[in-house]
Amino acid sequence: MAHSMAMGRITSPRNAEKLRVIDLFCGAGGMTLGFCDPRFGGGFRSVLALDNDKAAIATHAANFEGEAVCDNIEEWIKHNEIPEADVVIGGPPCQGFSLLNKNRTGDKRRELWEPFLEIADRSGARVFVMENVAELARSPELAAIRRKAKSFGFETIPAILNAADYGAPQTRKRTIILGYRNVSGDFVEFPPLPTHASPSIDSNLPKWRTVQDVIADLPPPVGTEIGAKAPMDLHFGRTPTQLSLKRYKAVPPGGNRFDLQRKAPSITPDCWIRKTSGGTDLFGRLWWDRPSVTIRTEFYKPEKGRYLHPDQHRPITHREAARLMGFPDSFKFKGTKVEIARQIGNGVPPHLAGALSKLVRAMLTALAKAA
Repeated sequence: MAHSMAMGRITSPRNAEKLRVIDLFCGAGGMTLGFCDPRFGGGFRSVLALDNDKAAIATHAANFEGEAVCDNIEEWIKHNEIPEADVVIGGPPCQGFSLLNKNRTGDKRRELWEPFLEIADRSGARVFVMENVAELARSPELAAIRRKAKSFGFETIPAILNAADYGAPQTRKRTIILGYRNVSGDFVEFPPLPTHASPSIDSNLPKWRTVQDVIADLPPPVGTEIGAKAPMDLHFGRTPTQLSLKRYKAVPPGGNRFDLQRKAPSITPDCWIRKTSGGTDLFGRLWWDRPSVTIRTEFYKPEKGRYLHPDQHRPITHREAARLMGFPDSFKFKGTKVEIARQIGNGVPPHLAGALSKLVRAMLTALAKAA
Protein backbone atom coordinates (compact mmCIF):
# COMPACT_ATOMS: atom_id res chain seq x y z
CA MET A 1 0.00 0.00 0.00
CA ALA A 2 1.53 3.29 -1.05
CA HIS A 3 2.34 5.99 1.45
CA SER A 4 0.92 9.44 0.95
CA MET A 5 2.62 12.68 1.95
CA ALA A 6 0.55 15.32 3.74
CA MET A 7 2.05 18.48 5.18
CA GLY A 8 5.45 16.78 5.17
CA ARG A 9 4.42 14.03 7.59
CA ILE A 10 4.69 10.31 6.92
CA THR A 11 1.05 9.20 6.79
CA SER A 12 -0.77 5.95 6.10
CA PRO A 13 -4.22 5.42 4.56
CA ARG A 14 -6.77 4.11 7.06
CA ASN A 15 -7.05 0.73 5.36
CA ALA A 16 -3.31 0.19 5.03
CA GLU A 17 -1.96 -3.03 6.48
CA LYS A 18 0.87 -1.48 8.43
CA LEU A 19 2.82 -3.15 11.21
CA ARG A 20 2.83 -1.17 14.44
CA VAL A 21 6.07 0.26 15.79
CA ILE A 22 6.98 1.92 19.11
CA ASP A 23 10.18 4.01 19.07
CA LEU A 24 11.71 4.59 22.51
CA PHE A 25 14.43 7.19 23.06
CA CYS A 26 13.30 8.18 19.59
CA GLY A 27 15.14 11.47 19.20
CA ALA A 28 14.26 13.19 15.95
CA GLY A 29 13.04 9.91 14.49
CA GLY A 30 15.83 8.55 12.30
CA MET A 31 14.89 5.00 13.26
CA THR A 32 11.17 5.67 12.81
CA LEU A 33 11.98 7.08 9.37
CA GLY A 34 13.72 3.87 8.36
CA PHE A 35 10.77 1.77 9.50
CA CYS A 36 7.94 3.99 8.20
CA ASP A 37 9.21 5.65 5.02
CA PRO A 38 9.29 3.47 1.87
CA ARG A 39 12.35 5.39 0.64
CA PHE A 40 14.33 3.47 3.25
CA GLY A 41 12.28 0.46 4.34
CA GLY A 42 8.69 1.19 5.21
CA GLY A 43 5.78 -1.08 5.98
CA PHE A 44 5.32 0.18 9.55
CA ARG A 45 3.28 2.90 11.25
CA SER A 46 4.26 4.70 14.42
CA VAL A 47 1.90 4.19 17.36
CA LEU A 48 4.15 5.75 20.01
CA ALA A 49 7.38 7.73 20.11
CA LEU A 50 8.91 8.60 23.49
CA ASP A 51 11.85 10.80 24.44
CA ASN A 52 12.67 13.32 27.17
CA ASP A 53 14.04 15.87 24.65
CA LYS A 54 11.27 18.41 24.01
CA ALA A 55 12.74 19.70 20.74
CA ALA A 56 13.29 16.18 19.41
CA ILE A 57 9.67 15.25 20.18
CA ALA A 58 8.54 18.40 18.34
CA THR A 59 10.58 17.22 15.36
CA HIS A 60 9.10 13.72 15.54
CA ALA A 61 5.57 15.09 15.75
CA ALA A 62 6.20 17.29 12.70
CA ASN A 63 7.24 14.33 10.57
CA PHE A 64 5.19 11.32 11.66
CA GLU A 65 1.70 10.27 12.62
CA GLY A 66 1.17 8.53 15.93
CA GLU A 67 1.53 9.78 19.48
CA ALA A 68 4.79 11.57 20.32
CA VAL A 69 5.38 12.00 24.05
CA CYS A 70 7.99 14.05 25.90
CA ASP A 71 8.66 12.32 29.21
CA ASN A 72 11.21 10.29 31.12
CA ILE A 73 10.62 6.65 30.34
CA GLU A 74 10.90 5.58 34.01
CA GLU A 75 8.06 7.92 34.96
CA TRP A 76 5.95 7.42 31.85
CA ILE A 77 5.86 3.65 32.22
CA LYS A 78 4.41 3.94 35.75
CA HIS A 79 1.32 5.89 34.75
CA ASN A 80 0.42 5.08 31.15
CA GLU A 81 -1.13 2.28 29.18
CA ILE A 82 1.28 0.82 26.66
CA PRO A 83 -0.18 0.47 23.16
CA GLU A 84 -0.02 -2.84 21.34
CA ALA A 85 2.84 -3.08 18.88
CA ASP A 86 4.47 -5.56 16.53
CA VAL A 87 7.98 -4.24 17.09
CA VAL A 88 9.70 -1.95 19.60
CA ILE A 89 12.76 -0.07 18.40
CA GLY A 90 15.14 2.48 19.88
CA GLY A 91 18.46 3.30 21.44
CA PRO A 92 18.71 3.74 25.19
CA PRO A 93 21.12 6.66 25.75
CA CYS A 94 24.58 5.57 24.74
CA GLN A 95 26.73 7.89 26.84
CA GLY A 96 26.94 5.32 29.63
CA PHE A 97 28.67 2.88 27.26
CA SER A 98 30.62 5.32 25.11
CA LEU A 99 34.40 5.44 25.36
CA LEU A 100 33.99 9.23 25.33
CA ASN A 101 32.46 8.95 28.80
CA LYS A 102 35.33 8.60 31.28
CA ASN A 103 32.97 7.95 34.21
CA ARG A 104 31.12 4.93 32.89
CA THR A 105 30.99 3.03 36.20
CA GLY A 106 27.72 3.70 37.96
CA ASP A 107 26.24 5.73 35.09
CA LYS A 108 22.46 5.34 35.49
CA ARG A 109 21.97 5.74 31.75
CA ARG A 110 23.38 2.23 31.40
CA GLU A 111 20.22 0.91 33.03
CA LEU A 112 17.60 2.49 30.77
CA TRP A 113 17.48 -0.66 28.66
CA GLU A 114 15.37 -2.16 31.46
CA PRO A 115 12.21 -0.08 30.84
CA PHE A 116 12.85 -0.50 27.12
CA LEU A 117 12.57 -4.26 27.52
CA GLU A 118 9.58 -3.94 29.84
CA ILE A 119 7.70 -1.94 27.21
CA ALA A 120 8.69 -4.47 24.55
CA ASP A 121 7.16 -7.17 26.74
CA ARG A 122 4.00 -5.32 27.77
CA SER A 123 3.25 -4.09 24.23
CA GLY A 124 2.96 -7.69 23.05
CA ALA A 125 5.69 -7.11 20.46
CA ARG A 126 7.20 -10.20 18.91
CA VAL A 127 10.37 -8.35 17.92
CA PHE A 128 12.54 -5.59 19.33
CA VAL A 129 15.52 -3.83 17.81
CA MET A 130 17.87 -2.10 20.25
CA GLU A 131 20.58 0.20 18.92
CA ASN A 132 23.63 1.48 20.76
CA VAL A 133 27.30 2.32 20.43
CA ALA A 134 29.68 -0.38 19.23
CA GLU A 135 31.22 -0.60 22.72
CA LEU A 136 28.03 -2.17 24.04
CA ALA A 137 28.99 -5.42 22.31
CA ARG A 138 32.08 -5.59 24.53
CA SER A 139 30.33 -4.42 27.69
CA PRO A 140 29.17 -6.54 30.65
CA GLU A 141 25.78 -4.90 30.06
CA LEU A 142 25.24 -6.98 26.94
CA ALA A 143 24.95 -10.20 28.95
CA ALA A 144 22.60 -8.48 31.42
CA ILE A 145 20.39 -7.21 28.57
CA ARG A 146 20.21 -10.68 27.04
CA ARG A 147 19.33 -12.29 30.38
CA LYS A 148 16.55 -9.78 31.01
CA ALA A 149 15.22 -10.19 27.48
CA LYS A 150 15.24 -13.97 27.96
CA SER A 151 13.10 -13.57 31.09
CA PHE A 152 10.46 -11.95 28.86
CA GLY A 153 10.71 -14.77 26.33
CA PHE A 154 12.97 -13.03 23.80
CA GLU A 155 15.85 -14.78 22.09
CA THR A 156 18.53 -12.26 21.15
CA ILE A 157 21.24 -11.86 18.53
CA PRO A 158 23.78 -9.00 18.80
CA ALA A 159 25.93 -7.70 15.96
CA ILE A 160 28.08 -4.68 15.21
CA LEU A 161 26.92 -3.08 11.97
CA ASN A 162 28.44 -0.25 9.92
CA ALA A 163 25.85 2.18 8.54
CA ALA A 164 27.99 2.67 5.41
CA ASP A 165 27.34 -0.97 4.49
CA TYR A 166 23.63 -0.13 4.16
CA GLY A 167 23.82 3.01 2.05
CA ALA A 168 24.49 5.72 4.64
CA PRO A 169 27.26 8.11 3.52
CA GLN A 170 28.88 7.73 6.94
CA THR A 171 31.06 5.11 8.63
CA ARG A 172 29.09 4.75 11.83
CA LYS A 173 29.48 1.46 13.71
CA ARG A 174 26.68 0.50 16.08
CA THR A 175 25.71 -2.50 18.15
CA ILE A 176 22.31 -3.81 17.11
CA ILE A 177 20.47 -6.34 19.27
CA LEU A 178 17.65 -8.18 17.56
CA GLY A 179 15.18 -9.72 20.00
CA TYR A 180 12.37 -12.08 18.97
CA ARG A 181 9.90 -14.38 20.71
CA ASN A 182 7.44 -17.01 19.57
CA VAL A 183 9.39 -17.01 16.35
CA SER A 184 11.15 -20.02 14.89
CA GLY A 185 14.82 -19.45 14.22
CA ASP A 186 14.05 -20.51 10.64
CA PHE A 187 12.46 -17.09 10.13
CA VAL A 188 15.47 -15.14 11.40
CA GLU A 189 18.22 -13.93 9.08
CA PHE A 190 20.39 -11.51 11.01
CA PRO A 191 22.29 -9.32 10.40
CA PRO A 192 20.75 -7.98 7.19
CA LEU A 193 22.86 -8.46 4.09
CA PRO A 194 24.87 -5.35 3.20
CA THR A 195 23.76 -3.30 0.22
CA HIS A 196 27.10 -1.48 -0.22
CA ALA A 197 30.74 -2.40 0.23
CA SER A 198 34.01 -0.73 1.11
CA PRO A 199 36.09 0.09 -1.98
CA SER A 200 38.95 -1.76 -0.27
CA ILE A 201 37.25 -5.15 -0.71
CA ASP A 202 36.40 -7.13 -3.83
CA SER A 203 32.62 -7.06 -4.12
CA ASN A 204 29.88 -6.82 -6.74
CA LEU A 205 27.94 -4.49 -4.46
CA PRO A 206 27.87 -0.73 -5.06
CA LYS A 207 30.71 1.05 -3.30
CA TRP A 208 30.13 3.01 -0.11
CA ARG A 209 28.41 6.34 -0.75
CA THR A 210 30.71 9.29 -0.30
CA VAL A 211 30.66 12.85 1.00
CA GLN A 212 30.73 14.04 -2.61
CA ASP A 213 27.63 11.99 -3.43
CA VAL A 214 25.46 13.86 -0.95
CA ILE A 215 26.76 17.40 -0.35
CA ALA A 216 28.74 18.41 -3.47
CA ASP A 217 25.68 20.07 -5.04
CA LEU A 218 25.23 22.52 -2.16
CA PRO A 219 26.49 26.08 -2.71
CA PRO A 220 28.50 27.88 -0.03
CA PRO A 221 26.26 28.65 2.96
CA VAL A 222 24.64 32.06 3.35
CA GLY A 223 24.02 33.77 6.67
CA THR A 224 24.32 32.37 10.18
CA GLU A 225 20.70 31.63 11.07
CA ILE A 226 18.11 28.95 10.29
CA GLY A 227 16.28 29.78 7.07
CA ALA A 228 12.72 29.12 6.00
CA LYS A 229 12.95 26.64 3.13
CA ALA A 230 14.83 23.37 2.63
CA PRO A 231 17.58 22.67 1.75
CA MET A 232 18.84 26.15 2.60
CA ASP A 233 16.95 26.25 5.91
CA LEU A 234 19.80 24.43 7.69
CA HIS A 235 22.59 25.44 5.31
CA PHE A 236 23.89 28.38 7.30
CA GLY A 237 27.43 29.23 8.31
CA ARG A 238 29.23 30.62 11.32
CA THR A 239 31.31 33.74 11.90
CA PRO A 240 34.82 32.44 12.61
CA THR A 241 37.49 34.64 14.09
CA GLN A 242 40.42 35.58 11.89
CA LEU A 243 42.55 33.17 13.91
CA SER A 244 40.10 30.31 13.29
CA LEU A 245 40.01 31.12 9.58
CA LYS A 246 43.82 31.04 9.40
CA ARG A 247 43.75 27.63 11.10
CA TYR A 248 41.16 26.29 8.64
CA LYS A 249 43.27 27.45 5.69
CA ALA A 250 46.35 25.72 7.09
CA VAL A 251 44.69 22.28 6.96
CA PRO A 252 45.14 20.61 3.53
CA PRO A 253 42.65 18.22 1.88
CA GLY A 254 42.30 15.18 4.14
CA GLY A 255 44.54 16.82 6.74
CA ASN A 256 44.09 17.27 10.48
CA ARG A 257 45.53 19.05 13.52
CA PHE A 258 48.99 17.57 12.93
CA ASP A 259 49.17 19.36 9.57
CA LEU A 260 48.23 22.55 11.38
CA GLN A 261 51.08 21.96 13.84
CA ARG A 262 53.58 21.36 11.03
CA LYS A 263 52.49 24.23 8.78
CA ALA A 264 51.49 26.86 11.29
CA PRO A 265 52.81 26.09 14.80
CA SER A 266 52.46 29.74 15.81
CA ILE A 267 48.65 29.54 15.55
CA THR A 268 48.29 25.99 16.89
CA PRO A 269 46.81 25.72 20.40
CA ASP A 270 49.51 24.94 22.98
CA CYS A 271 47.56 21.94 24.29
CA TRP A 272 47.73 20.32 20.84
CA ILE A 273 51.46 20.94 20.55
CA ARG A 274 52.02 19.31 23.95
CA LYS A 275 49.81 16.34 22.98
CA THR A 276 51.76 14.61 20.24
CA SER A 277 49.60 11.48 19.91
CA GLY A 278 45.96 10.51 19.45
CA GLY A 279 43.10 12.49 17.95
CA THR A 280 43.96 12.14 14.26
CA ASP A 281 40.47 13.34 13.29
CA LEU A 282 40.59 16.52 15.38
CA PHE A 283 40.50 19.62 13.20
CA GLY A 284 40.42 17.34 10.18
CA ARG A 285 38.91 17.75 6.74
CA LEU A 286 36.41 15.31 5.36
CA TRP A 287 37.41 13.53 2.16
CA TRP A 288 35.28 13.97 -0.95
CA ASP A 289 35.80 10.37 -2.05
CA ARG A 290 35.02 8.62 1.25
CA PRO A 291 32.01 8.41 3.53
CA SER A 292 31.90 10.86 6.40
CA VAL A 293 33.32 9.95 9.77
CA THR A 294 30.75 9.49 12.55
CA ILE A 295 28.68 12.66 12.88
CA ARG A 296 28.36 13.67 16.53
CA THR A 297 26.35 16.38 18.23
CA GLU A 298 28.98 19.15 17.95
CA PHE A 299 29.90 18.63 14.30
CA TYR A 300 29.96 22.42 13.85
CA LYS A 301 33.10 22.61 16.01
CA PRO A 302 36.18 21.41 14.05
CA GLU A 303 38.14 20.97 17.26
CA LYS A 304 35.74 18.10 18.09
CA GLY A 305 36.50 15.95 15.05
CA ARG A 306 36.95 15.67 11.28
CA TYR A 307 34.26 18.22 10.51
CA LEU A 308 35.93 20.70 8.17
CA HIS A 309 34.45 20.87 4.68
CA PRO A 310 36.58 18.99 2.10
CA ASP A 311 37.74 22.15 0.31
CA GLN A 312 35.99 25.18 1.79
CA HIS A 313 37.51 26.85 4.84
CA ARG A 314 34.69 26.20 7.29
CA PRO A 315 33.04 23.45 9.33
CA ILE A 316 30.17 21.55 7.75
CA THR A 317 26.70 23.04 8.07
CA HIS A 318 23.64 21.54 9.74
CA ARG A 319 22.22 20.67 6.30
CA GLU A 320 25.41 18.91 5.29
CA ALA A 321 25.48 16.99 8.58
CA ALA A 322 21.82 16.00 8.15
CA ARG A 323 22.53 14.69 4.64
CA LEU A 324 25.60 12.81 5.86
CA MET A 325 23.36 11.18 8.45
CA GLY A 326 20.89 10.27 5.70
CA PHE A 327 18.00 12.61 6.51
CA PRO A 328 16.25 13.85 3.36
CA ASP A 329 15.93 17.60 2.84
CA SER A 330 12.15 17.27 3.27
CA PHE A 331 12.59 16.15 6.91
CA LYS A 332 11.55 19.01 9.19
CA PHE A 333 13.75 19.72 12.22
CA LYS A 334 12.41 21.78 15.12
CA GLY A 335 14.37 23.68 17.76
CA THR A 336 17.38 25.94 18.12
CA LYS A 337 20.63 25.45 16.21
CA VAL A 338 22.17 23.58 19.16
CA GLU A 339 19.04 21.45 19.69
CA ILE A 340 18.90 20.49 16.01
CA ALA A 341 22.61 19.65 15.98
CA ARG A 342 22.01 17.37 18.96
CA GLN A 343 19.14 15.66 17.15
CA ILE A 344 21.26 15.09 14.05
CA GLY A 345 24.32 13.81 15.93
CA ASN A 346 22.26 11.50 18.17
CA GLY A 347 20.25 10.14 15.26
CA VAL A 348 20.16 6.69 13.74
CA PRO A 349 20.98 6.75 10.02
CA PRO A 350 17.65 5.92 8.35
CA HIS A 351 19.45 3.79 5.76
CA LEU A 352 20.60 1.46 8.54
CA ALA A 353 17.16 1.53 10.17
CA GLY A 354 15.58 0.79 6.79
CA ALA A 355 17.71 -2.34 6.35
CA LEU A 356 16.62 -3.50 9.80
CA SER A 357 12.97 -2.73 9.03
CA LYS A 358 13.06 -4.86 5.89
CA LEU A 359 14.45 -7.77 7.90
CA VAL A 360 11.82 -7.40 10.64
CA ARG A 361 9.00 -6.98 8.14
CA ALA A 362 10.09 -10.11 6.29
CA MET A 363 10.16 -12.06 9.57
CA LEU A 364 6.70 -10.94 10.62
CA THR A 365 5.21 -11.39 7.15
CA ALA A 366 6.56 -14.93 6.91
CA LEU A 367 5.11 -15.69 10.35
CA ALA A 368 1.71 -14.37 9.33
CA LYS A 369 1.72 -16.59 6.24
CA ALA A 370 2.79 -19.61 8.24
CA ALA A 371 0.09 -19.13 10.88
